[in-house]
Amino acid sequence: MEDFEGSSHRGQYHRNYADERIWDGARTSVDEGTVNETEDLECALAMSLSEHDQREEDEHISKAQLVEDEQFAKALQESLQEICPLEEDEQFAKALHKSLLESPLQYGICAGCNTEISHENILHHMDAIWHAECFRCHACNLPIQDHEFSKSSKHRYHKSCRKKWHPPICDVCKNFIPTNSAGLIECRERPFWKQQFCPSHEHDRTAQCCSCERMETRDMKYLLLDDGRKLCLECLDSAVMDTNECQPLYIEIQNFFERLHMKVEQKIPMFLVERQALNVAMDGEKNGHHHMPETRGLCMSEEQTVTTISRRPRRADNQFIDMITEPRRLIRRCEVTAILVLYGLPRLLTGSILAHEMMHAWLRLKGYRNLSPKVEEGICQVIAHMWIKSEIPSASGSDVASSSSSSSPSSSSSSKKGKRSEFEKKLSEFFKHQIEIDPSPIYGDGFREGNEAVLKYDLKTTLKHIQMTKNFPG
Repeated sequence: MEDFEGSSHRGQYHRNYADERIWDGARTSVDEGTVNETEDLECALAMSLSEHDQREEDEHISKAQLVEDEQFAKALQESLQEICPLEEDEQFAKALHKSLLESPLQYGICAGCNTEISHENILHHMDAIWHAECFRCHACNLPIQDHEFSKSSKHRYHKSCRKKWHPPICDVCKNFIPTNSAGLIECRERPFWKQQFCPSHEHDRTAQCCSCERMETRDMKYLLLDDGRKLCLECLDSAVMDTNECQPLYIEIQNFFERLHMKVEQKIPMFLVERQALNVAMDGEKNGHHHMPETRGLCMSEEQTVTTISRRPRRADNQFIDMITEPRRLIRRCEVTAILVLYGLPRLLTGSILAHEMMHAWLRLKGYRNLSPKVEEGICQVIAHMWIKSEIPSASGSDVASSSSSSSPSSSSSSKKGKRSEFEKKLSEFFKHQIEIDPSPIYGDGFREGNEAVLKYDLKTTLKHIQMTKNFPG
């Protein structure tokens, strides 16, 4: 302990502790040792108290720091939870924007009332969007549902209203079919092909296909044959153009008759000819029944000279040229001198004509004399109809088997040919349909009576009855 000299008295040492104590500097020498021990003890005690206070302060700071850290962590977690949805919303907004760019008609302004439209109440038509109640018919002004909608020019209609109030479009000239003097819409049609056209086209030299009978349209020109007929491009695909080209088909028809147990023993010449040559040959025949606007086939019994087609013509633009013909002198060696068929018709129509004319030949060669036109033409149409049915891909063997008790010709060589186009399948149905609905009393009624008899009694029984009674079985 230090002494401070130069003072009139010993210096005093004052120190404050937890409880304040004051020691006077003046002591006797006897008490000096005791005083020193006491001071050391008090110093140690003070240091201990100081360390205790420091620990309490440190603990207090640590607890405060822990609380502060927990609060910060909690705040940080809440902040992160708030940030993540924002990022998700941002991603969703970007995706929605992209979707709207790709499909801009999902919502917007109604084309009818020019007010905003929601996606729950929206129709998409005519490159615009509409409220369901704003999308109304131009004719009746009532709302149009999706399945009822029909459009004409810039106007919207119910399908029924458009058909009732709006003129149909002509398939030939592509104009509206006009009304007649009574104010009614009058049109012509080819029902099988669903083709409708103005009545004027029946008289303004608009051509029709000599095979399928469809009218020539302004945007699809037909091909002109040497004899003045016109042929559509679809029928041209399978057209038989000269005599040599037709020989395989003629053999098929002969085989068809043989499968019916109606083989024609005699060799009957067959030729393809132009329309003019066929008309000349027909005029030279004593017998024959022809109700069509033009004759397509002929079974000849008289001796004549006929101009036949020996080489098919070649195509140049929209017509055929350079056809080679040659005259043939027909000699009568039996009841039949030749079978003539109009050239340029599709294979299926040519085959049905051959079957019809071959049946005429069979009847004459087998002694069926003096038959009425209705019976003879009717049974010939039955055979042509049977052959076409055998050529239709969907027809089963039972179709023809039901027509003949003795045999079925359904195993036709049609299976040996290549795959037919969809149009040719449709064409075969058309030729079959034409035979069935023919309105003429000779060919049409004759076919229906003869076909009914064959279906009821079979072909063999029907033919025997015709031979005996010259009539169809009742």
